[in-house]
Amino acid sequence: MKKIISLTLLTAAALSFFSCSKKESSKVLKVGATPEPHAEILNLVKDDLAAAGYTLEVIEFTDYVTPNDALESGQIDANYFQHLPYLNSFNSEKGYHLVNAGGIHIEPIALYSKKFSSLAELKNGSTIAIPNDPTNEGRALLLLQAASLITLKADAGVTATTLDITSNKLNLKFREIEAASLPRVLADVDAAIINGNYAIPAGLSATKDGLIVEGADSPYVNVIAVKDGNADKDSIKALVSALQTKKVKDWISSKYPNGEVVPTF
Repeated sequence: MKKIISLTLLTAAALSFFSCSKKESSKVLKVGATPEPHAEILNLVKDDLAAAGYTLEVIEFTDYVTPNDALESGQIDANYFQHLPYLNSFNSEKGYHLVNAGGIHIEPIALYSKKFSSLAELKNGSTIAIPNDPTNEGRALLLLQAASLITLKADAGVTATTLDITSNKLNLKFREIEAASLPRVLADVDAAIINGNYAIPAGLSATKDGLIVEGADSPYVNVIAVKDGNADKDSIKALVSALQTKKVKDWISSKYPNGEVVPTF
């Protein structure tokens, strides 16, 4: 009887040990992302990361501030929603220490309208809604400058604001609005410049619906962001490697055949 009890206890202990070992061998990797296309792309590589020993937990955010706050505070291990100019601007403004661990794709920003079907239809005094965060506002204004609608100060660059406009031939009026809200106000203004990750869920295609579309040479690559010092961690390298694959490239090309999302690897 004693032998049977001992064997039972030994078996239970062994099962407990192997159960704990299994949990320890699969490390949880928490990554914040906006829903489309970022979270979708991350979910695509869950099995690949599992094979490498990591359980990918995708945490969705609907704004551009909270995921960086969560990353800086250590609540998540990485995030995937922003381009490098925005990341650099956020660090400068907040005193954060976030870095680029790898570029994945570009989402061309575009000017959309429910009232006009071409750029030539814009009228004198038309109201244009633009993102109100520093780098995306600058990005929007640079797009308008590329279309010869406005002229900016020579040194304005990616952080340009409406105060940097030196010429405005149509006397365009601007409403600075949080990027996530731009699709919802599109019907209330003459046109709006909307980021791809908010345009896509709203059913807008840059190449089909955009009156002006950012060129393929855009420097606004969406990146995997991590805290400074963590880019060389095995888990982060595994994440970037899983994303920079033919599998992901083919999925993007299939899901967004009109160029709403463009791989950069």
